[in-house]
Amino acid sequence: MTLPTIGKVLKARYQIVQSLGAGVFGQTYIAVDVDHPRNPKCVVKQLKVSSSLPSYIETLRLRFLTETETLIQLGHHSQIPELIACFEEDERFYLVQEFIEGHSLSAELPVQRDLNYLWSEGEVISFLEDVLNILEFIHARGVIHCDLKPENLIRRISDNKLVLIDFGSMQPIDFGIDAELPIYRIPVTSLGYIPPEQFIGQTKPNSDIYALGMIAIQALTGLTPLQLKVDPESNEILWRSKETVVSEYLAAVISQMIRYDHERRFNSAPEVLQALQQTPAEIRKPTIIQPNYSAFYEDLMDGDQDSSSSKPSILAGIKFGLAANSLVMGLGVYSLVQNSPTYMGNEAVYKATEEFQSGDLDRAVALMRSIPDSSKVYSEAQNTIDEWENEWKIAAKQYQAAETALNQKKWSEAIQAANLIPDILYWQSKSDKLVEKAKTKIEAQTQDLLNKAYKKAESKDFAIALEYLGKIPSESSAGSLVQQKLAEYKQKRDIRSVHLLQQAYNQAEKQRFDIALKFLRQIPKNSSAYPTAQVKLMEYEEKQGSRITEDNSVSSKVSSKFSSKFSSKIESLQPQKSLSQKSTKQFNNFQPGDFLQEINI
Repeated sequence: MTLPTIGKVLKARYQIVQSLGAGVFGQTYIAVDVDHPRNPKCVVKQLKVSSSLPSYIETLRLRFLTETETLIQLGHHSQIPELIACFEEDERFYLVQEFIEGHSLSAELPVQRDLNYLWSEGEVISFLEDVLNILEFIHARGVIHCDLKPENLIRRISDNKLVLIDFGSMQPIDFGIDAELPIYRIPVTSLGYIPPEQFIGQTKPNSDIYALGMIAIQALTGLTPLQLKVDPESNEILWRSKETVVSEYLAAVISQMIRYDHERRFNSAPEVLQALQQTPAEIRKPTIIQPNYSAFYEDLMDGDQDSSSSKPSILAGIKFGLAANSLVMGLGVYSLVQNSPTYMGNEAVYKATEEFQSGDLDRAVALMRSIPDSSKVYSEAQNTIDEWENEWKIAAKQYQAAETALNQKKWSEAIQAANLIPDILYWQSKSDKLVEKAKTKIEAQTQDLLNKAYKKAESKDFAIALEYLGKIPSESSAGSLVQQKLAEYKQKRDIRSVHLLQQAYNQAEKQRFDIALKFLRQIPKNSSAYPTAQVKLMEYEEKQGSRITEDNSVSSKVSSKFSSKFSSKIESLQPQKSLSQKSTKQFNNFQPGDFLQEINI
């Protein structure tokens, strides 16, 4: 995947100014609109292109056009970023979206029980209603967000409203359900919010409701989803405790939102809204969450040593260097504090992330280690270093495995190894080249195997045709065609096997067991008639053996009669003693078979 460099202008209008990182679906950047008088910021997403094959590009182009139409419709909601533009350039596909100035919900959520910053029930209800209204809008348009989490909810500065961002994982409600969600492709910050059915490709509209319920529990308890215990028998989340102050009614509503079995959850956002409207008046106090922006500046001060502060760090819960959709929340912080003198000290975090994604691990680690231990982000920065170094080792190992597999012409193994590379732009851009080569080889191999299968099918050797089809890698773009031909040839193989079995029956009826056996031996394994053919093989071989025995008995009687008659003929040809030595020699070389052609018996 060819990536724009910092400073490059796309579509002669959008200049890339910062890279945010790579995600499952592509790369995300901050850009400025140089064609606009005020040069406003925007978010540019480049979709990941995994192959240069014309068929793949055309399929991606159609999907891109379809999904951008959906994003345009979603952007009509005031709490969803507007899609500004979508375009194709050099067979690369780009989305340009509205830049949301604000901070993520992660900055408002408690990160520990002892912070004394747990939300009240009124705050939770207000939050739930705000987001449920957004979900009602997108679900009504046939879209499931699929990645609802604190990082994807931005508190907009202008009106204090929550904005739902990052529809990169969105899925149509009627989309196929045969694709499982690979665990290694999920950003760490998404784990715990994703419901169980989403991992097996059975995403439902109430999958978003599950994620929203988990955020509400985090607000009430101060515990992240991965810190909560699970009932080993029912698989239900055990989130209520003596320390959790919540009414029975609201607790019941939230528990209904996070049921393990999606069929036992609320089916839709309007159902949850209706239940919340019936909340007792004493706990349904109107409240507006007002973030204290001064706390953001204090948390970013290098010299701030007030460890007893109850205010949550603006960077709490953020994992630097993850996929782009985990870093979008940094945009609002960047816009808020970039003009502050104290910002320069913490700019190391963002610069380190950029260096890490671009491939300079040593520089990234050095920048992280330059953060003073008095900084509020020091501890997390040190943990991030360990994560980066571990991810880097995994990426290097998987890339080497992919490269080795490619050199050994193990195309599928090369792709599988590349898919295990963590979300690091540098390594993914390197592996994309390997994957593209492997997929090109797989397509050539696929065509060769298909041609061989077609030839065997023409000669009605469907068993061998099926063997060729079975060798086609699952990564091939001809997957649907292969499945279609597999079903077709299996059916034809079974029809032919039944035909051969019938021919064997017909010959056996005429006592031609040797011919019947030839038909039976042509019936391939795994065909519907094969088990019956094996039984008949044993039966006809036994009958053929009995018939041979009978034929030998008759032959013996005929042979005995022939021998007696033949002997009398031989006696009349006995040589005389007066024969010459030459004649005697000829007689001694006498072979009875030489005379059979001449003697009429």
